[in-house]
Amino acid sequence: MRDMYPILVAAFACLGTFLYGVDTGIATTTIAHPSWVAYMKNPSNGLTGSVAAIYIAGEAIGAVSQILFADRLGRLRFMQLQCVLVTIGCAIQTGSVNIGMFLAGRVLAGIAVGALSGTVPVYLSEISPPRIRGMIGGLNGAGLAAGTMVSNWLGFACGYAPYGPVQWRLPLALQIPWGIILFIGLVTFMPQSPRQLIQRGQLEEAQAVFTRIRSDLLSDEVHGEFALMKAQIEFEKQREIPSWKEMWRVYRHRIFVSVSVQILTAVTGVNVVQYYQTSLYKSLGITSNTVLALAAVWGTCAFLATAISIIFLPDRWGRRKMLLAGMAWVIWTEVYSAIMQWKFQHTDNKVGKGFALLGIYLFVVGYYCLINPVTWIYGAEVLPISIRSRVMGLAATCHYVVNVGITEAGPSAFAKIGQNYYYVFVGCCAVYSVIIYFYYPETKQKTLEGIAAAFGDHVVNVKEDGEPDNTEQKPAITIPEHVE
Repeated sequence: MRDMYPILVAAFACLGTFLYGVDTGIATTTIAHPSWVAYMKNPSNGLTGSVAAIYIAGEAIGAVSQILFADRLGRLRFMQLQCVLVTIGCAIQTGSVNIGMFLAGRVLAGIAVGALSGTVPVYLSEISPPRIRGMIGGLNGAGLAAGTMVSNWLGFACGYAPYGPVQWRLPLALQIPWGIILFIGLVTFMPQSPRQLIQRGQLEEAQAVFTRIRSDLLSDEVHGEFALMKAQIEFEKQREIPSWKEMWRVYRHRIFVSVSVQILTAVTGVNVVQYYQTSLYKSLGITSNTVLALAAVWGTCAFLATAISIIFLPDRWGRRKMLLAGMAWVIWTEVYSAIMQWKFQHTDNKVGKGFALLGIYLFVVGYYCLINPVTWIYGAEVLPISIRSRVMGLAATCHYVVNVGITEAGPSAFAKIGQNYYYVFVGCCAVYSVIIYFYYPETKQKTLEGIAAAFGDHVVNVKEDGEPDNTEQKPAITIPEHVE
């Protein structure tokens, strides 16, 4: 397969989001273990909510660190630092002797995966061939879903361990190797971003890396696409804007899309459903081990839906259609879930309770098939390289800040208004459907530099010798397709 090299590099990079999924998902089963609740001296609803919320707060700090340091350190070195942090954080969680120590480990791990979750999509967007960038970006979502699935099955399996700390310490300990494995890959074979190398003036190294990544092209096509990429990056570099106010003035549409699409994932309520599904199962009268099994099946559905989707949809159907269909699906399934839970949650009707459970499984299939594969890569690819890492850090920060509020409110909201909490997310998704329709352009199979035209920005044309053509400005870049 001609695109095998970038796909393999991307799959390895997605260990970063796999860590995100594992460390996020492990909390779902950890707080469900009676042995964890007893060991931590029966924490209140507020403290239980903090297990999720303080982790997301750490993610927000990690996203801010991306704004401050990612461009200075470079994509690979910045990710290496996060691998060290996440390993330390997971080790602290594993060895926790009280709730305070456990929360400290959650914060550290959250900082690391928050930084990785914003940097990995940027890296993937910059090493991907245009025609499969949606699929490669979808690997980011697949990594997250795979991490959630693995953590849930680990939690379920360890539920059969003898009652005691092993039930929840062992799954936490099994997080530790992944950061080490990713670190080894980052310092050995994973290439630098060719676009960042151009931005730093390392043209020979950039061309060598780009040639290796774009092995699907003939030599003259490689030369032409590299020249276009170099010309556009150098043009944007001349416009580099240190001020956020000026950045907003020049690129407001692109920044709005990048930030808003990250907030979108929070306001669907997916994290609330994921974190507190075990509480829902218990409220339906389901026993402990079955609760953990259902959570594991939920994670498996998430992974399978994403894995199947990324093969077919992002590069064929496109980002806009997937997001619009995803919003419609989330609205429908959350209304259905709210009605079913209101009708049957406090009854003895087992068939009705089964239909109530069906709602959150329908939700997970639609969300992870239509929304999860798109949002992170779309937020990165719509930005010019001069501001890509900083704005992705801002977008991730906004995502996590909104998520903190929504997730922290989860236990209290479900206790007070129950299933009506879903209607908050239904309203948000209805608003987002309008925003997507009017403000989100399609980016499938366009070069990162060519995407500028979709936002009405200037795209540089080049002469046959690869030099910028200042006499004529064309609205878009056309790359000749390689014909076998």
